[in-house]
Amino acid sequence: MKRKLRVRQAQTVLPFGVGAVLDVQGESFVAAGIEAWPRLKTPVPAERLAVRLGVTGFYAAPHTLNDRYDRPDGPGVPYVRFPGWLFCGACRTMVRFLREMEKPGEPPVCTSCAAAPRLTPMRFVRVCADGHLDDVDWWYWAHSRLTPELRASCPEAKHAWKARRLGFRVADRASGLEALSVRCGAIRQDGKACGAERDLLDILGPQGGRCPGRNPWQRRDENITCGQQVHVVQRTAGNVYYPVVYSALDIPQSAEAPRAEQDAAEAVRGHGYWTNLLDALGTPRAALFRDMIKEDTEAPDSLIDQLIAEATGSTAPQPADRPESGKIDLSRDEWHAFDATELPEPTGHFSIRRSGLGLGGETEEPWATLDAHIDGVVLADRLREVRALTGFRRHSPGGTLVPADTSGRLRWLPATEVYGEGIVLTLDEQRLTTWENDPRVRAHVHGVRADLDASFRDEQLAETVGSALSARFLLLHTLAHLLIRQLSFDSGYTTASLRERVYGRPEYAQRGLLVYTAAGDAEGTLGGLVRQGEAPHLAETLIRMLEAAAWCSADPLCAEHTGQGFGNLNRAACHACTLLPETSCQTGNTLLDRALVVGSARVPGYFTDVLTASREYAAATALG
Repeated sequence: MKRKLRVRQAQTVLPFGVGAVLDVQGESFVAAGIEAWPRLKTPVPAERLAVRLGVTGFYAAPHTLNDRYDRPDGPGVPYVRFPGWLFCGACRTMVRFLREMEKPGEPPVCTSCAAAPRLTPMRFVRVCADGHLDDVDWWYWAHSRLTPELRASCPEAKHAWKARRLGFRVADRASGLEALSVRCGAIRQDGKACGAERDLLDILGPQGGRCPGRNPWQRRDENITCGQQVHVVQRTAGNVYYPVVYSALDIPQSAEAPRAEQDAAEAVRGHGYWTNLLDALGTPRAALFRDMIKEDTEAPDSLIDQLIAEATGSTAPQPADRPESGKIDLSRDEWHAFDATELPEPTGHFSIRRSGLGLGGETEEPWATLDAHIDGVVLADRLREVRALTGFRRHSPGGTLVPADTSGRLRWLPATEVYGEGIVLTLDEQRLTTWENDPRVRAHVHGVRADLDASFRDEQLAETVGSALSARFLLLHTLAHLLIRQLSFDSGYTTASLRERVYGRPEYAQRGLLVYTAAGDAEGTLGGLVRQGEAPHLAETLIRMLEAAAWCSADPLCAEHTGQGFGNLNRAACHACTLLPETSCQTGNTLLDRALVVGSARVPGYFTDVLTASREYAAATALG
């Protein structure tokens, strides 16, 4: 029976997008660039995301084969067999499997054995910081301990890239990589066996040799030179593939200004010197009144110019800080839609409604204190998210970006769309500002900001974090992680099927977070997450979340940590209490600190008084 190897449409963006290594049914492949995609593709509309990425549009891969309607031989997204070096588990012979040896629907088998067992791909590959991927030169590895003269005398030297006499051996009296070795069984002209052999004890890490300057699906070109140091890694290692994915929600266009701009406009119009400014326009005194209004209201010059134009009936000047095409901020419009005074009208792709904790007028603790910390809840009954793959990196997250179109000729990107549901939680602005201005909080966040500034991820996270890392972003980001972990117990979704979007940029007056489903389909989901966002479920979930976040099985080490995780960008956050699957987090499980939520000996948490009230209520109940 012929095997069928299939990849879902959503998986062609993440986790098996262009450049990724796919292990399936004992075989290994790598996804080819989008220049090799078939002509039959599905358009994915996403205007805001296209402007942000500077492309003409997005296309999704052909749908997964449907046995009733689709043709079995229909074109799909190409995956190239990699690594090319395979070995037989029975006779231990190594085979360089070439593309012309492929037989559709049949796995490669050993022709030297009577039983024709299936060949197994070699475990190790070569990568470099410029994003290239290649097979290990196994012939050279086996002969690397010989002198150049003896190496050249091997009959396989002239066609080492497809040597036919290599064997992958396993020693009985050793363990680990030292037990594995590659041996050359070629016969020299004098009738003696070559016998060159070397174990794999030192295989991992930087090695000598020439980087091919390409990826497996690209055509061979001997003139290409890379110049980067090659590193040998396991083919399934995490540093083989770092995808760069952008996502955006499909939100309706709105002519209403964001609430923060409306509040700033009202503050400017209500200022005592506003009428004086209008009367003094065209005179030197206008600049004096303008500076005083700007200092008191913190309104930007572009807003003041716009209000002056509206009051005088003139044309407002073009603001110098208007975002250019390709530099728009995706989170700004999304937050505006969730925080608008008048919510957008429901559409087939976007339907939200206001809700709450259901604690209005509550006087008992801890519910009254919790209600004072939460400004509002918005339930998203239907969301559409578009995820686009721009490229990938290898060896390190700071390596050279390889575009999804390795030919450099296309103006579109691969993407997929997901329909789901979500919960938007908004914090109280006044309490949040008071907490942010606490000297202990400011000093605590300053240390995290310094680590971020020293990290190579500073530029990568600038769009998510904002111009400068703020205390509210750390708080909201950690809160999103804790909420997802708690919702995984209450809603039935796994943590990997939930995602976050953090809106914590002070320059846009953001103060909320979105937790939404990440594994929906064209019909959305079953509503379990929105159900948990309704009263009284969400309030109970938040209390349980805070009580669980107060303790970690790694405490006191976790709670008192001054820098852990990648680049020391986390504080009180570890796998036992806060971290999520990588696909669920916007920042790759960085910029997290549980102490800012529940408090510690060094810094007060935003919800410390809620947690204290909950403990006092529990103690009073236990004592009767």
